[in-house]
Amino acid sequence: QVQLVESGGGLVQAGGSLRLSCAPSGVIFSINVMGWYRQAPGKQRELVAAITSGGSTNYADSVKGRFTISRDNAKNTVYLQMNSLKPEDTAVYYCKFVATYWKGSSYDYWGQGTQVTVSS
Repeated sequence: QVQLVESGGGLVQAGGSLRLSCAPSGVIFSINVMGWYRQAPGKQRELVAAITSGGSTNYADSVKGRFTISRDNAKNTVYLQMNSLKPEDTAVYYCKFVATYWKGSSYDYWGQGTQVTVSS
């Protein structure tokens, strides 16, 4: 079973930066959308940013202008550059790949999560 492996989380002071990476442990074909989600304690998991195979991006309003999502299709890797971090960005961050197949069927792959903690 292929899994997604995240890296780059950690503890940073407010105003600092972190870069998250996510790559599969094996081969995944037909990846369409790559995205990052986060879940803070006591809150629902929410979309942070997503990028399609064509390069179109979508961001949560709370991170626009501070976070940048990018992908390397050759490596099947997605990145999240997080700048000007705020304490409210503290959460477990998860990556998600959506692979689409014949007749529109799809399959979601999730990472195990990486902790991001922003101190004030």
